[in-house]
Amino acid sequence: MNAENAELPPDSDSRAPRFALLIVFLTVFIDLLGFGIVLPVLPRQAEPYLNAIGMPPLEGGAGGAVIGILFSVFSLMQFVFSPIWGRLSDRFGRRPILLLSLSGSVIFYALYGYAVSVPVDPQPTRDGAVLALSLILLARIGAGIAGASVGTAAAVIADCTTPENRARGMALIGIAFGGGFTLGPLIAYFGLAVFDEARWGVGAIASLLSGVALLLAIFVFRETRRPGAGASKEFPSVARSLAVLRMPMIGGLVLIYFLTIFAMAGFESTLALLTKAAFGMGDDANFLVFASIGFVLMLAGGGYRPLAKRLPERRLLGAGVLLMLLGLAAVGGIAWALSGREPDVVAASLWPSAFYAAASVAVCGFAFVNPSVSAIISRRADADRQGEVLGVNQSFASLARILGPMTGMTLFSLHPSHALPYAAAVAVLLLVAGLLPRTTGEPNASLTGHPG
Repeated sequence: MNAENAELPPDSDSRAPRFALLIVFLTVFIDLLGFGIVLPVLPRQAEPYLNAIGMPPLEGGAGGAVIGILFSVFSLMQFVFSPIWGRLSDRFGRRPILLLSLSGSVIFYALYGYAVSVPVDPQPTRDGAVLALSLILLARIGAGIAGASVGTAAAVIADCTTPENRARGMALIGIAFGGGFTLGPLIAYFGLAVFDEARWGVGAIASLLSGVALLLAIFVFRETRRPGAGASKEFPSVARSLAVLRMPMIGGLVLIYFLTIFAMAGFESTLALLTKAAFGMGDDANFLVFASIGFVLMLAGGGYRPLAKRLPERRLLGAGVLLMLLGLAAVGGIAWALSGREPDVVAASLWPSAFYAAASVAVCGFAFVNPSVSAIISRRADADRQGEVLGVNQSFASLARILGPMTGMTLFSLHPSHALPYAAAVAVLLLVAGLLPRTTGEPNASLTGHPG
């Protein structure tokens, strides 16, 4: 019996899996739009409140640490709650968990809009600043909890696809991520203009888009798993998550996923600093850099789907790791070569084009790694534990998004070339390459999956 027939409720029709995949794609896409809308403006919206309590972020120290907390607490909540949502979706069904998640996004993005609307002209009071920062922190915590449903979304895809088509289905999440990160900042900047630069406008847009996703899920999405069918009634716990990591082959795959995202997160977090140091790019130019990288991620995810029909996931995973290795090594080499050169002179040369090419190669590799790992894990997990297993996988991905930027930002300033974060990423990916043969179950496989 395939996964589709095993999981769909008795009243499902043949169109249900297709509609479910569409809604999951739109849900993840719009949810990531909300995240991408808030991300580029959070530091400058928090800055006046930090200044009012004597912690200016531009001078580093405690103010910069507070902004770091506001960013990282989102991923921390996803680390904690991804396995919980996944396990609950195994027991109670995917639909209620997704509806709860989207409802939370509506509420907490609206709270963010309210939090940053505390008056800043001419200067917020100390009490007002403390209130605003406390509400921003609460909004980020709530949005992280609500956004921890990507593992549940992946479980919906596992419910609706056969093992042979699993990788193609998982690629939809990568495409949705790329699209959300590409369009989110664009919508933020254009949306602020629509709201006449009102500070609450960003939160309002993110909440509105999450509301659209919620309405789609309410009226179109049909349950893909019979609630309680074969699922354990044991409550989610650390012990359950550790048990997932001890499952044959699963722990190694989760480690691979953690390490590749750790390497990529170190690159992403230092990208704006590198382009400023090497090419003299300002905020507007860096905004376009991030949008272009998201666009490449979206296109590469689309290109992955037809390849997944012809090639096994292990070969696509190996190819992705190889592309990440080459791309990040090239980025590090470019950073090293441009050390000490005048940014204005460098910007007028071919070096920016070489940088874009190297970054695109790394991003394409990541677009291959992401769905490949998820598909292999899903195929090796029991049908009754898809949500739990994929939730644990996403949990460690969130942990990597906390530790990767911390490591990357620390290493960036340790050497004048700024090449250390990318050298560290290459070292991590070489470790991943060594883990691949035993983890993918092909003991004689080379990096790209051919027999050795």
